[in-house]
Amino acid sequence: MSQIRVSNLTFAYEGSPYDVLKNVSFNIDTDWKLGLIGRNGKGKTTLCNLLLGKYSYQGSIISSVHFDYFPFKVNETDLEKTADELISIWKPQVESWQVLIQMNEIKMDPECLYRPFKTLSHGERTRVMLAALFAGENEFLLIDEPTNHLDIKARKIVKEYLAKKKGFILISHDRDLLDAVCDHVLVFNKATVEVQTGDFSSWWDNKQKKDAFSTAENEKHLKEIGKLRESIKRSRNWADKNENTKIGFDPVKEHDRCISTRAVIGAKTKKMQSRVQSYEKRVDREIEEKEGLLQDIEKVVDLKLNPLVFHKETLIEARDLKLSYEGGKELFDGLNFKVKRGDRIILSGENGCGKSSVIKAIFQVLNEKNKASLIIDGRFLVPSGLIISYINQDTSGLKGKLHDFCIERNIDKSLLLAILRQLDFEREQFDKNMEDFSEGQKKKVLIASSLLTPAHLYIWDEPLNYIDVFSRMQIEKLILQYKPTMLLVEHDVRFQEKIATEVVRL
Repeated sequence: MSQIRVSNLTFAYEGSPYDVLKNVSFNIDTDWKLGLIGRNGKGKTTLCNLLLGKYSYQGSIISSVHFDYFPFKVNETDLEKTADELISIWKPQVESWQVLIQMNEIKMDPECLYRPFKTLSHGERTRVMLAALFAGENEFLLIDEPTNHLDIKARKIVKEYLAKKKGFILISHDRDLLDAVCDHVLVFNKATVEVQTGDFSSWWDNKQKKDAFSTAENEKHLKEIGKLRESIKRSRNWADKNENTKIGFDPVKEHDRCISTRAVIGAKTKKMQSRVQSYEKRVDREIEEKEGLLQDIEKVVDLKLNPLVFHKETLIEARDLKLSYEGGKELFDGLNFKVKRGDRIILSGENGCGKSSVIKAIFQVLNEKNKASLIIDGRFLVPSGLIISYINQDTSGLKGKLHDFCIERNIDKSLLLAILRQLDFEREQFDKNMEDFSEGQKKKVLIASSLLTPAHLYIWDEPLNYIDVFSRMQIEKLILQYKPTMLLVEHDVRFQEKIATEVVRL
């Protein structure tokens, strides 16, 4: 066991006036299973790149271990190679037998190692990369969001595999994964960085208690400051009034006054002014104590939604539904489900079982968009006039400025920016091109756009990929409050437990 020491780490991307990381300091042990938690855009992936030595920075990083990173980079030409060939590029010091041992632990068929990488599913690619990553020795591993795009079965396998390992930083927004795997957390708060023993839930419980205490202390200080300011105002008024009586008086009305009383009045005024100064010092101390109390409080701002009410009770009905592609294989047969007003139906199943194809079939029936050469057999009713607000799992189409995006989607720009601010977008992000956003920020743009679109039915296809934990909580609260009719594909177990009225398994 050794330590990684980070001191006063500061970094900004070239050409940017803003620091991604500023004066970050922490110490961690290399045998920890460390969960890295923070809002989108707070610099979690940037920290990994700095540990890998990809950028120059201010401050210091002291470590005696070698770092390696998941996911490995895969380009178009790599897709034609086998996983075994790619591993010789990713980890040239690792032998195939070492990877095969890890593949057995992560429940993979050894045959996957010798297939072209393009033929592997998302889950298989993730598991091959993790097996290669952990096949090395004397390394501290940086694992960046390993469960994105994975179905529940694959997530469970990855979770059980990582729970047996140690010596890594895990960047994830999956609360179930963080609780099952991590024994420490490294948290990028709004203004500070902290390291704490325990999993996500224990940290979150502690944070809520700490935030409640800080809020109560803040209220107490505000009341004390208010009282002191009133005392200052009264004392200053008395001092000013007294000071004005030092020179000049009416001998008829003030027969007890004489020139010699001027010194007495001056002394009294000086005493009052001294009291004012003392009050002001106390106010300064109270303000100094109050500063910092609220700097790290995560305010989960309530979002708003304006769902439309459809005139029919049943919005979608599938009975003995069978989907297949022209000239391709059958996806499934005998699917039955209904989406009624107020339902929140989650489609669940392994990757490739046809969840997204159900969504494509809905739009094909409506003849709106996402037309696909789907062959639809069985009963599949989608009434005309149904207004749908849709979030695609693919963010690659987001390019250009937010201004142009709003014009294209006929969205009020000021409202979109307001929602993005509530989802913790920094104002400086608004001037960037969307292709320069992080994946989490791109997803937030799609979510904000959907929230601004009044609809009878909200169809969201894997909306939470890359979305930070705090924003997930905001979205859960929104759905439970406004109860929109929804059809979702989402593999986050905690999200399913909280918002689903029914889970339909394909």
